[in-house]
Amino acid sequence: MENNTTDQIYVEYDFTVTPQLPWNDVLMAQLGEVGFESFIETETGIKAYVLKTTDAATILDTVDIMNNDLCDIAFAKAEIPPTNWNAEWEKNFNPITVNNRCEVRAPFHQASGVEYDIVIEPKMSFGTGHHQTTHMMIEHLLNENVENLEVLDMGSGTGVLGILAQMRGAVKVDAIDIDTWCYENALENVKRNKTDKVAVILGGAEQLEGKSYDFIIANINRNILLQDIPVYAKSLKKGGTILFSGFYEEDLVHIKNKCMESGIVYDSHLKKDNWIAAKMIKS
Repeated sequence: MENNTTDQIYVEYDFTVTPQLPWNDVLMAQLGEVGFESFIETETGIKAYVLKTTDAATILDTVDIMNNDLCDIAFAKAEIPPTNWNAEWEKNFNPITVNNRCEVRAPFHQASGVEYDIVIEPKMSFGTGHHQTTHMMIEHLLNENVENLEVLDMGSGTGVLGILAQMRGAVKVDAIDIDTWCYENALENVKRNKTDKVAVILGGAEQLEGKSYDFIIANINRNILLQDIPVYAKSLKKGGTILFSGFYEEDLVHIKNKCMESGIVYDSHLKKDNWIAAKMIKS
């Protein structure tokens, strides 16, 4: 997409968030509701982008977190010159390989011949494998047997984990995300990878009513996980496996305790730069 017209000029909001967890995610969710289209996590918070035609002096007035006593948020804003966003994305996106078995690449990269070749065009969605949590979830999936299982990918982002689950033999995958952009992007990526057993669903935990799974992937954030673990537990079959990520090592004890309340027991975890991806089993 060439953003060369006036109505395609973007405004960048550079937010400093203290503390960043879990407030970065909350801020992004609420900004998305008022028209912000894309986000980049920074060392101090996030950068958020909104069309100049959508931006207004009052745009942050209904963003509740801006007046939250639990965190401090400051921002600076600047107009972004017309930019070829596709070219910028291509310039900064490199393929990643996990355990020499799975490669996540863009359509313009050459295939390297690994066992699982996943082509993702992330645009503004989360889940390229570059983030520590997604990388570890891919590692887990490469070590788990999901053949002939029904799988849930909760907080699916680009759909990369659900796509890999089908490639690993899952017979049915529900990929659920509350973000409209992620939903639309995952639909594109599922089609691109010819993974027709992956159903992309827009929504949150309410979408799990009456459904059950053999295997659940939940890569979201600490607060959402703690809130929804009882719902996941209800949807996980006895003896089923659930993978959790999106939180730091110091939060693992809280995840374990919440899981125990719902009959889910800790098995093991991976760690990467203080991020955790934990494996749990429903007893």
